[in-house]
Amino acid sequence: MESRLSLIFLFIVMRISAAEVVKKNLIGTVGRTITLPEPLLGKGYISFGGKILASVRWGEFDIEEEIYTHRLHWNKTSGLFSLTNLQRNDSGIYTLDNKGQKMISSYKLTVYDAIPTPSVIKSNVSSNSCSLMCSVDGAEETTLSWYRDEKIVIQNNSAVSLSLTVLRQDYNSSHRCVATNPAQEKTLEVDVKTSCGHNDTESRDRHHTILIGIMIHIVCGVVLLSGFIITFMYKYQKMKSVRYTQTLNRSFHGSFQPVEAE
Repeated sequence: MESRLSLIFLFIVMRISAAEVVKKNLIGTVGRTITLPEPLLGKGYISFGGKILASVRWGEFDIEEEIYTHRLHWNKTSGLFSLTNLQRNDSGIYTLDNKGQKMISSYKLTVYDAIPTPSVIKSNVSSNSCSLMCSVDGAEETTLSWYRDEKIVIQNNSAVSLSLTVLRQDYNSSHRCVATNPAQEKTLEVDVKTSCGHNDTESRDRHHTILIGIMIHIVCGVVLLSGFIITFMYKYQKMKSVRYTQTLNRSFHGSFQPVEAE
């Protein structure tokens, strides 16, 4: 009896020492696919929360839970399990019992919602600054960050919106709003001038300035031309008057020349 108990105890010790429990954190996104990193090529099974989902025997893959029929897959060549179309309730502990290698591996999967691309609108505009509001709809556990060039200007954890005030001297710097969670990152590049409408304003101001400059040049040209014409006409009339006077004088002196006595 004692020898039998010793054998059982020895078997348990050998089984525990042969089994290597590896716990890793895996991160997934709703609607996407996750692949467990440990292969199972011989005999074994995969379980979730203590319930066997599928088993592998002599190269044959059998689904034990019907709801995983079209979602849980096993690659016969690589021996890897993949779970498709992830949902939030897929989060939990997955255990891979590889009986061929006498190894048990556990993985903690956390599934996060997909992050939509952020949207940005202007909330306030002045002559010296512009306020921009970045928001993400329906995203939980999301961190929003505003970047100027490569530096974080402002950041907020678990936020659905985040405002940034940009001074006019920073308009030409690159800006972007970044939404992140542990599984994803979405970035929106922002052209501050376009978002704040300063491109149109500056274009109109530049066009107005150019138009005023052209009008000034035209007016100056007209004034100079008018002055030249008036000066020319004045000199012409004066010269014409002098010639007329000289002609009259010659005619007058010619009519009263003295007659010599015979």
